[in-house]
Amino acid sequence: MFHPSSIISENSKIHESTYIGPYCVIGDNVIIGKNNKLISHVSILGNTTIEDGNIFYPFCSVGSDPQDLKYNNEKSFLKIGSNNKFRENVTVNPGTSGGGLNTLIGNNCLFMVGSHIAHDCIIKSNVILANNATLAGHVEIDDNAIIGGNSAIHQFVRIGKYAMIGGMSGVEKDIIPYGLYMGIRENLKALNLVGLKRKGLNSNLINKIKHMINQIFDTSDTIENNIKKNIASTTQIQEIKEIVEFLNSNSKRGITTFKND
Repeated sequence: MFHPSSIISENSKIHESTYIGPYCVIGDNVIIGKNNKLISHVSILGNTTIEDGNIFYPFCSVGSDPQDLKYNNEKSFLKIGSNNKFRENVTVNPGTSGGGLNTLIGNNCLFMVGSHIAHDCIIKSNVILANNATLAGHVEIDDNAIIGGNSAIHQFVRIGKYAMIGGMSGVEKDIIPYGLYMGIRENLKALNLVGLKRKGLNSNLINKIKHMINQIFDTSDTIENNIKKNIASTTQIQEIKEIVEFLNSNSKRGITTFKND
């Protein structure tokens, strides 16, 4: 069903099972899959592709030009997976030539009221952005991470899987998988124990992970050397493998470390 008050380009491609409510605007190059729902007053523009089963609440702005002064009308893209919820006033921008031309969103994410996803961000699946959480350009967020309300993530920062960013935080360096962070330009507080328990890990395994993390971030030596010295005995722990892989991969912003009390 397409409400007659909506403006829908003849050049867009929209599956007949998708509902478009009143006063929506759909641009020329938009592709929308099955069983999506645009409740009302939703704008979807640009080279935007949306898969199946997403819900867009009133006043979402999706696919409008990036907020980047270097953007020069290059052809860039926004790709959204399936079963995501975009609550009121969420904004999502496509990519730029400086970031690979793509903004990518996975599946089953929740973007609460007023959250913002800037150009060239990569968001995987089961991610939550709480109210007014904002991502600068080129941010990468892995599966099952949670960004608390009114938090801001600096450009090029990576947030590892199952990480938790507390509300009203400012993050300027990478957060390891399973990390817990709160504050403004602070250190990691701990592991995200709630996230680990939700994943199904028992207390014994969580304690082993905590022990290894303490060894990795021991300030008597570098992280790289600590990994080389201590990782051999923990190669069977999947979560440690993921953390080490994260630490060994390219970082443009540096790694947020634990405070040395």
